[in-house]
Amino acid sequence: MGARAGIVVTGTEVLTGRVTDRNGPWLAEQLRRRGLDVGQVVVVGDRPDDLRSALAYLAATNDLVLTSGGLGPTADDLTAEVVGDFCGRPSAVDEALAGRITAIVERLMSRRGWRVDPAATEAGTRKQARVPHGAVVLEPVGTAPGLVVPPAEGDGPPVVVLPGPPSELQAMWPAALEAAPVRAVLDRAVELRQDTLRLWGTPESELAATLRRVEDQLAGLEITTCLRDGELEIVTRYAPDAAAAYAHLVDAVRGDYAATLFSEGPDVDTLVAGALEERSLTVATAESCTGGQLVARLIDRPGASAWVPGGVVSYANSAKEQLLGVSAETLATVGAVSPEVARQLADGARARFGADVGIGVTGIAGPGGGSPDKPVGTVHLCAVGPDGVVTRSLVVPGDRAAFRKRTVTVGMHLLRALLLGGPPA
Repeated sequence: MGARAGIVVTGTEVLTGRVTDRNGPWLAEQLRRRGLDVGQVVVVGDRPDDLRSALAYLAATNDLVLTSGGLGPTADDLTAEVVGDFCGRPSAVDEALAGRITAIVERLMSRRGWRVDPAATEAGTRKQARVPHGAVVLEPVGTAPGLVVPPAEGDGPPVVVLPGPPSELQAMWPAALEAAPVRAVLDRAVELRQDTLRLWGTPESELAATLRRVEDQLAGLEITTCLRDGELEIVTRYAPDAAAAYAHLVDAVRGDYAATLFSEGPDVDTLVAGALEERSLTVATAESCTGGQLVARLIDRPGASAWVPGGVVSYANSAKEQLLGVSAETLATVGAVSPEVARQLADGARARFGADVGIGVTGIAGPGGGSPDKPVGTVHLCAVGPDGVVTRSLVVPGDRAAFRKRTVTVGMHLLRALLLGGPPA
């Protein structure tokens, strides 16, 4: 690889899991697109010694180091000062920057109707305006400026200091890329491709056998596999000179898993949305055990209102009857958790919204409510559309949350199979 980068995510709230890290993965992908290989994302709490240790560790093996978080006005926000000291550049208040931050703070306070102690506000503003000598200032998106700090001496990497809120970090990213020390690193980068193959219903152990069989043809490929909710992703990163090796990998997967390979790129959500949009079809949902998570996944894409008129969460039997026309006799004879009710839910959703496609889901999420004939995890799904009917009945493992998440994924593949064919759901 031509150049490498490392990332430090700061914040005790991230370290302890109270806040999920969204910055490390986002930055890693942005850097990958520009040819920088990210080998480490390190999470540290709000402790200066731990941040210094992380910086030293990453600086030893990387051409660029990035940090996120720790730029606020409070006492635990120490990233800028620690980075400045690490790079051998003492910090001082930039008076012009302090004035710009003050104006931002005043606008925010006025907009929100807050009254604050002017002395406390000034202290926080001046703290955020402390800049290491010789650093490039990235103008604030919120109230905190970012920084690009080159090393004062030696051949160490420059350190890009970015705010913690993802919206601020992402908005500041273009300015960081334009800073001269960062551009100098990017000029040494080489293209780093990343491609994905997606299988539905193939275990990792089977794929491992294929990879062993063709491993002598895969030089230069970094292959990562991930089995999640029944989907097996094969993510491969490689330089352009390994394109032939990647073609060998694709040929091997196509040959061994033609029955389960459903995509050579887009995820199932993209495939379903694309099929609905291309064919000018609409889809409506009727959900019991998934509680609306299937329709939520369908409408998670911009423009989804064109193909998703709505969905019904029919948890009680009375709701199934009154809102979706499920037969009381069917409920009495085979029960709510049955293939028959899944079909009637799909038909009811289709009719209720005048949709081209209807999908129904009914099951037992647990932990209670199961029986010998219908254990916890039992679920029935049915999708009905112009091309016919696709059904699936299975027992989904996991707790209540995992059951719902996995069932929704099955539902997306049911729609994919109905709309596009390919591996059955």
